[in-house]
Amino acid sequence: MITERERWTSRIGLILAMAGNAVGLGNFLRFPVQAAQNGGGAFMIPYFIAFFLLAIPLMWVEWSIGRHGGKFGHGSMPGMLDSMWKSPIAKYLGVLGLWVSTIVMIYYTYIESWTLGFAYFSLTGEYFGMDNLTNMESFLKSYQGAGEGYFSSILTAYIFLLITIAANLFILYKGISKGIEWFAKFAMPTLIFFGIVLLIYVFTVGVPDPINFPDRSVWNGFAFIWNPDFSLLSDSKIWLAASGQVFFTLSVGMGTLHAYASYLRESDDLALSGLSTASINEFVEVILGGSIAIPIAVAFFGLTTATAIAMGGSFNLGFVSMSVIFQQIPFGSLIGFLWFFLLFFAGITSSVAMAQPVISFLKEQFKFSQKKAVTFVGIGLFVCIHFVIFFLKFGFLDEMDYWAGTFALVAVALIEVVVFAWIYGMDKGWAELTKGSDIKVPRFFYYIIKYVTPTYLIGIMAFWTWDSAIPTLMMKGVPAENVPYLWGARLMMLTIFGLLVFMVYRGWKMNDHKYEHFNDNIKAKK
Repeated sequence: MITERERWTSRIGLILAMAGNAVGLGNFLRFPVQAAQNGGGAFMIPYFIAFFLLAIPLMWVEWSIGRHGGKFGHGSMPGMLDSMWKSPIAKYLGVLGLWVSTIVMIYYTYIESWTLGFAYFSLTGEYFGMDNLTNMESFLKSYQGAGEGYFSSILTAYIFLLITIAANLFILYKGISKGIEWFAKFAMPTLIFFGIVLLIYVFTVGVPDPINFPDRSVWNGFAFIWNPDFSLLSDSKIWLAASGQVFFTLSVGMGTLHAYASYLRESDDLALSGLSTASINEFVEVILGGSIAIPIAVAFFGLTTATAIAMGGSFNLGFVSMSVIFQQIPFGSLIGFLWFFLLFFAGITSSVAMAQPVISFLKEQFKFSQKKAVTFVGIGLFVCIHFVIFFLKFGFLDEMDYWAGTFALVAVALIEVVVFAWIYGMDKGWAELTKGSDIKVPRFFYYIIKYVTPTYLIGIMAFWTWDSAIPTLMMKGVPAENVPYLWGARLMMLTIFGLLVFMVYRGWKMNDHKYEHFNDNIKAKK
């Protein structure tokens, strides 16, 4: 018998939790950097095309797979794929989804802790006095333990990391309804409120120095984001960058949407709820995320310098340039706190989602209690994150981010859409997607999911393999002193993958997996 599974207590709680999963650091840090690095307005055209042809279909596929798997007591990809494809290989393909969310959670939690630290530093004025980009970058690197400078040791960052881990585990200990859903109802409205306050503030900045730098204005920043240079659309890398961003923007390919959707009831709507989640995410990413960091950086540094900062990466734009700006504006300490605390809320709503697939797997396959499963995950996180902390400056985090947080996302998405549309069958998949729907899903999405989305994914995989995966695998251009540490990162990731494969093997040995159909009404009568 399948025991009663926890459920979402309200639709708004579900939507906010799903939106919290999707809304993360990438909305405010990665998205503006990707836009700046790829032509600004020119990036937005392929971004919205990819969102329509990739993100929306994949989001619906993952919600459908998740709800279907939940009927059979599965809250993670191995069981979900096994329930749709009766092949011995199915559950092991699903391991890749568990692996991605686990690896990303490890380094993401450390980055998340930086935002909490900088929120505190803004209130206390700790970094005030680091009033240029060079000094502020040195401050950030010394805080991270990646360079010498303001901080004599990693202790300060370590304290904020412990607080961040504790906050994540506290929410997870409470479970789906009393933990994740409860927190999402508070965190998401607060995050959006902070974002709107910051956006209004950006509009008031105008031209900070109209006499000496009349071209430095937020309006030029908005123009850069929203006025496309159509000649750049012939550059395939812009299209690939836009396609990559949509994976981050809705957290597809990570197994997290599946896990949350598994707690839906069979009759619950997923089409409209999924679309509502995607709409919230796009509002946060495009309207808020795209309208804060780039426009205000252009206003204070000029378009050329702002784009150069963005070329240096998400941390330079979100931490370095913004911290310099906060020192030059009225109420900068408070505004800085709002910015970094917004990032912290965005981060923690995503990191708890990353832990959920493994927690669900441990509960279902090994009969762990909620607290025991969370403790197991917490210990693993605590041990592995130390490698990221101490080897950050050698590219350890970047290596994990490329293989798990970039390349593998596409691989997982390709696997799941092929299983859903071609092995399980698009007719049955379409029936699952539209069951209980509060809206009529346009029929053309049937053909997009079956033909366009997998073709699009194969194209991305082929291009990325040739353009970046092979050079990254061969460590081309990597400093010699970094090579041993990158091999260490790969060894750790392979070890975690091997452990997950073994856990799946043992889990299936321990259970006969003759799951009977889950029916809440029958169980209620009993």
